[in-house]
Amino acid sequence: MKLEILSFTWNLFKSDDVVSVTAMTKVWEVTILDNHTPLVSVLKPSTISVIYNDAWERKEKDFAIGWWVLEVSNSQVKLLIDMLVSIDELDVDKAEKARLDALAMIEKYKNSQDKVDMEKFIEAEDMLLRSIAQLKLYNLKK
Repeated sequence: MKLEILSFTWNLFKSDDVVSVTAMTKVWEVTILDNHTPLVSVLKPSTISVIYNDAWERKEKDFAIGWWVLEVSNSQVKLLIDMLVSIDELDVDKAEKARLDALAMIEKYKNSQDKVDMEKFIEAEDMLLRSIAQLKLYNLKK
């Protein structure tokens, strides 16, 4: 099975010999294997796990991801995402600071009726989900 993880500007990860991809969609966790039923789904910030063959060695790679879309068709998986962090790139202190900042912003704006404040609340919620995805990745690899 083929996998491409793409952003708007570049290819972030690509393999032509993927065994499985496990990701959290907006409503459930899904594991995609070869010949999976066609699927299009929204992804939420979380972790994904990719098992693939590299030469003669089977490898597993986990990432923290942001929002966007998963498409499966004809034994090809494409993820269009706006954040991809591997364990090697993860800055745990920065992720924890982002989580705390997001919680403070959510607390500040949670009861607001003002449109501008609601937009800031949604932005803080997004920052919280992204930081939690990165911290979850760190906890997976401890």
